[in-house]
Amino acid sequence: MRFVSIASGSSGNSIYVGTSDTHILVDAGISNRRIERGLGELGVKADELSALVVTHEHSDHVKGLTVLMKKHHVPLFATAGTVAALKRSCCFEGCDEELIHIVRAEERFSVGDMELLPFSIDHDAAEPVAYRIESGGRAVAVATDMGHYTEQTVARLERLDALLLESNHDVRMLEAGPYPYSLKRRILGNFGHLSNESAGKLLTEILHDGLKQILLGHLSKENNIPELAYETVRCEIGAGDCPYGANDFPIAVAQRDCRSEIYEF
Repeated sequence: MRFVSIASGSSGNSIYVGTSDTHILVDAGISNRRIERGLGELGVKADELSALVVTHEHSDHVKGLTVLMKKHHVPLFATAGTVAALKRSCCFEGCDEELIHIVRAEERFSVGDMELLPFSIDHDAAEPVAYRIESGGRAVAVATDMGHYTEQTVARLERLDALLLESNHDVRMLEAGPYPYSLKRRILGNFGHLSNESAGKLLTEILHDGLKQILLGHLSKENNIPELAYETVRCEIGAGDCPYGANDFPIAVAQRDCRSEIYEF
């Protein structure tokens, strides 16, 4: 299994998960050209994509969706609420509706040799989910756009080989920044985004000996700095009650304008 962030940030997100036979994109929040270029660096053509699975309908997750479906005929998997929201915004105009597949939170489905489990998250979208993806005894997950996490979130992120986890903002930068008060409240609320501190606290609950890679993603350009996200998460891990330290696991920060390393398990 290969796990790669093609792009991740508040401006656009697209994550590749693949095996030799199956190629999946989690979200398409960047241009089709960038998606094609990122896939090309992995030796994969967009026409070879087995599925596009979408977490929710916000533009930084679906910007390239229409072109992928129209040009490359990539099947789409998303919740009913997300599909309805995308239809309202005319994202499927000119697309073959037979490519659209409805998934339900907590109901597993298969794409090729991969099994996917969507699970509910709290965000101000129609019916948002995160995804756990398994194949050949390996498991990865993409979990972003969460105002907070729950016991269910922790349960779905246990026993992973790799994880891309939201580390959206530094609370102090956000509070002191230029955003209007209403937007600050939205981001900090239970249906907003996960802070650096919260990401670190969540990690202390799911760390285990088999976890091989942590990617911090969906960083805000205005309210975070990669180095700050990295150090804050490490501090939270070191201060937590779990038996692990910050140096026990590789942690990297996914970038908005270039892909991550290729992680293979």
